[in-house]
Amino acid sequence: MGDIADYHVDQYTSGRWGMPINQTKRRNENMSNPTRIVTGEARLSYVNLLTPRARQDGGEAKYSVTILVPKSDVQTKQRIDAAIEAAKQQGKDKKWNGVIPPMVALPVYDGDGVKPSDGMPFGPECKGHWVFSASSKADQPPKIVDANLNPIVDPTEVYSGMYGRVAVNFAPYAAQGKKGIGCYLSTNVQKTRDGEPLGAAAPAAADDFGGGAPQQPAYQQPQYQQQQYQQPAPNIQMPYGMQGQPQQPSSGQYQTPQLDPITGQPINNGNGGVYGI
Repeated sequence: MGDIADYHVDQYTSGRWGMPINQTKRRNENMSNPTRIVTGEARLSYVNLLTPRARQDGGEAKYSVTILVPKSDVQTKQRIDAAIEAAKQQGKDKKWNGVIPPMVALPVYDGDGVKPSDGMPFGPECKGHWVFSASSKADQPPKIVDANLNPIVDPTEVYSGMYGRVAVNFAPYAAQGKKGIGCYLSTNVQKTRDGEPLGAAAPAAADDFGGGAPQQPAYQQPQYQQQQYQQPAPNIQMPYGMQGQPQQPSSGQYQTPQLDPITGQPINNGNGGVYGI
């Protein structure tokens, strides 16, 4: 997937930012630039549309995306084939010395087949799709809009697995002894809807830290409460037989007599005393 041949060529861009793309506009584009197309809804993989990224084997950092076009979308496949044929004619005139090579490396692969790099099958998400990658240079960032043509500013909305439409341009190259057709981002990408993310997703914060408030430690420092000395109220009359000898509670601590807040006299709970009487 990520190792599809990617060579630098001059890019062709057209169209106006934010303009809805319809069948009439597509026909006009094909007349003015037959190598540029806009795909139907496709699934997007290996999405590097927000930050340019260099390939694992090094090289120039670029924006890139792998586009999975369903085989049921016959119209998009026909536009791709027509754009590739137009790019071959450009290659004949500008890159290949007036001759179309008998073997031209093409950028579109059968997702039900095997990868050209190692002969291994494509990933399961590629089954039933045509697979190709498109890229642009670091100084040519793509413009990404949502289904209503509003610019997408939230980076979490752009990810591998979402569905969208992509404006791409096919162009010939001759590099490193190879002659072929490359595919390049042509400015505009539209996200049409969400899809199941492809690849490893970042773990949720709740998975790392758990939910709710932090747990208290098992051991808690005991709380000590200091007893405060209360000075006796003035003019306290002790019950008969207790003058000068306060009664000691069983706990061994001095107990201040409870006073009637109205009369200021001690309350004789044992004799049924009532406040104010």
